[in-house]
Amino acid sequence: MFNDKSNDNMDVSVLLNQLKEANKQMGQVVETIDQISKQTHLLSLNSAIEAARAGDAGKGFGVVASEIKKFADKSFLTAKESKTIINNIQTKANEVIAVRTADVAYDTIDKIDRNLFERNCDVQAWATFDAIKNCLCTDDSDRFKQATALMKNIVDIYEVYYDLYLADLDGKIIATGVNQQTVGQNVSNEEWFIETVKQNSVYVTDMYYSNNAGGYTVAYSCPVRDNGGNTVGVFSTRFNWTFIYEIIDSARVGTTGDIFVINKNGVVIASRDRNGILKDSLMELEAVRKAISGDLYGYSIEKDRSNKMKIYGYAHTKGYNAYKGKNWSVIVSETID
Repeated sequence: MFNDKSNDNMDVSVLLNQLKEANKQMGQVVETIDQISKQTHLLSLNSAIEAARAGDAGKGFGVVASEIKKFADKSFLTAKESKTIINNIQTKANEVIAVRTADVAYDTIDKIDRNLFERNCDVQAWATFDAIKNCLCTDDSDRFKQATALMKNIVDIYEVYYDLYLADLDGKIIATGVNQQTVGQNVSNEEWFIETVKQNSVYVTDMYYSNNAGGYTVAYSCPVRDNGGNTVGVFSTRFNWTFIYEIIDSARVGTTGDIFVINKNGVVIASRDRNGILKDSLMELEAVRKAISGDLYGYSIEKDRSNKMKIYGYAHTKGYNAYKGKNWSVIVSETID
């Protein structure tokens, strides 16, 4: 679905480390100049003392000592200015990397929003299919068979869904696409069913683990209406969260960097190493607090839990078209310590 182009360009971490090494070498050269300046300054001081002791005979040597001191002072000032320039180069380099991490975060959340916008459209379209409506509105003897066949076909074609469910207004599942053992279950107490009926419109859950689906998912649910516009049931899909990882894995993140998708509470719902899902909170990070507060785009430079200095770029969802998003954010980090 998404192509990984992370090898097209040199790893940003490699470039950053090369820049840091070059700056380190420049710093060592400046330190050498600084040491020479100090030694020269000491030499000029000793020379001035000896010239004073020599009286008239040492006047010429005193002039030389004075010039040496001027040279030492100038070298010392140049070394100090060079240190400032080197620090500025490192600061600007970090800022460039920071902007880049924010760009990667923005691009990633945008791709996720666009993908989930399609899922939002899917459920609304399928809820209007005749086989789905007839299953709730007619007494045809084969209505359940037809609905099941359609839903199974949809799952096979689209591939990004674990399963599809059709429930009547009592909350009883009357047809599914894959797991037929769920038929007959009562879901009237489930969030997705309650909110869809209550709001009488499309309802999208946050990411969660579904026992029926057997994996992490997002449920998209839509009212099913008869020809008179009356709600007669709920059609619901279970998006396979693993497809989000195709987006995560294609993000241009360096080998010493990382990427996370977090929910509105700062809890990790996707990560490059797949660890800490729905368990780890990143709320201790300033970047995360800014992101979940609704700040659409930015970065911070701060220490992580292991006290390493890192750059954190972040981007907050702005949704896509009619899909408003779930207040998720993407956080991208690069190590600079």
